[in-house]
Amino acid sequence: MVELNEKESESVSTYDELLPGEMASKAQDIGIKKANLDFLSTFALAVLAGAFIALGCIFFTISQTNGGVTIPWGISRVIGGFAFSLGLILVIVGGAELFTGNNLIIMAWASRKLSTWRVVRNWGIVYIGNLCGAVATALFVFWGQHYEMDGGAVGLTALNIGLGKVNLDFAQAIILGILCNAMVCMAVWLTYSARTVMGRIMALIFPIAGFVAAGFEHCVANMYFIPYAILIKVGAPSAFWQDIGLAAASYDHLTWGSFFVNNLIPVTIGNMIGGVFFVALVYWVIYLRNQQTKRL
Repeated sequence: MVELNEKESESVSTYDELLPGEMASKAQDIGIKKANLDFLSTFALAVLAGAFIALGCIFFTISQTNGGVTIPWGISRVIGGFAFSLGLILVIVGGAELFTGNNLIIMAWASRKLSTWRVVRNWGIVYIGNLCGAVATALFVFWGQHYEMDGGAVGLTALNIGLGKVNLDFAQAIILGILCNAMVCMAVWLTYSARTVMGRIMALIFPIAGFVAAGFEHCVANMYFIPYAILIKVGAPSAFWQDIGLAAASYDHLTWGSFFVNNLIPVTIGNMIGGVFFVALVYWVIYLRNQQTKRL
């Protein structure tokens, strides 16, 4: 066997994917950079992330509109999961700040490399930015009358998605939120192992497709799904309702109040529990707990 010389060995190792211990250090360093980013950059990147996730939601909605063709429910959900993955691909590869993924910043805080204020500041700015980006995208899609596609079938799908989300029990929404962000943060965590764009995409696509197919709840996605459904309910013309054979009264439970109280609040709580306690702190305990550094 021909042995590699030192220079060749270095070149080859450069292309190796990172192992979990190295991923933990990378996650910590990325968290520090994110938390110390200036307000305008953080907010702008958060708005982009909200819009990117909304684009994944649009793709998902289209995938769930069968156009009269019967597709087995499970297969339809899997297809929808892969379609929704577009959103996180845009966030990770394009560069944006997503609240759920940023729960991993807590690793740097646990290592005393960030103050509590820095973490809370980042989460607050990013959460509001995500909400602005997602709702703005919902408005543009509504103004574009996208809901009228396929004889109103796309709008009907959007309405049913939104209604299903606001009809969740509070505790159920929390649990589904926990499961969701455990998978989202695992997807982001796995991308830290990759050195190429394709590697990052392949690392994230299955966890994201999995949580969507399973019906778990993502607060930023719901910042698009539910407002868009509400906009259709209150703003669609009578011709749309005639096309789908229903009335707006069929969706009385789709309100801004039910959006916040029944879904966004409990799902956000669940997402934070899933990301912080089920992923970030678990990996911190395994790989980083012995580090001692003064908080910035």
